[in-house]
Amino acid sequence: MKELNRKTKETDIKCFLEVNGSGKYNIETKIGFFNHMLETFSKHSGIDLNLDCNGDIEVDFHHTVEDCGIVLGTLLNKQIFPLHNKERFGNSSIVMDESLVNCSIDLSNRSFFLLDLKHTTGSIGNFDIELVDEFFNALCTNFKISCHIHLVVGSNKHHIIEGCFKSFAVALRRALQENKLYNIPSTKGELG
Repeated sequence: MKELNRKTKETDIKCFLEVNGSGKYNIETKIGFFNHMLETFSKHSGIDLNLDCNGDIEVDFHHTVEDCGIVLGTLLNKQIFPLHNKERFGNSSIVMDESLVNCSIDLSNRSFFLLDLKHTTGSIGNFDIELVDEFFNALCTNFKISCHIHLVVGSNKHHIIEGCFKSFAVALRRALQENKLYNIPSTKGELG
């Protein structure tokens, strides 16, 4: 499944996602900073992403950000699992000037997410930083992966959050690299 339309009383999302892409994107969520973060994700993961979301941003950005995570996670799950001949594990350390963010991913077909931003709070413009947790939690839960994102050091909020999206993208790209040593990357014979 490469396309998903999801409509609720809070959001109307139309999305096309191609895992085996080249990082092309066309994104409109009506939230400028969030658009920028999703473009960063697409570019550095190599995943093609067309996403259009009309949400109740007059209430706040929560529903739009969380529901986009749900849609992206669902599409990623449908395209990747069952996992065959892939690395499964991926990690990345992304430096953005004074900031360093690490991300580690396990394409486990089990959901777990941990975000540690070392008490980074507040907002970037009108984008509340707590929405980063909401987005990645929704994405990882619906994708069914384990993911840890940790801020090592940093002070510029924009750099920190962009580092989260870039490190996730690169870690995912690495976890999806071909591995011909084994068909199913688990001693159990299956993931989940």
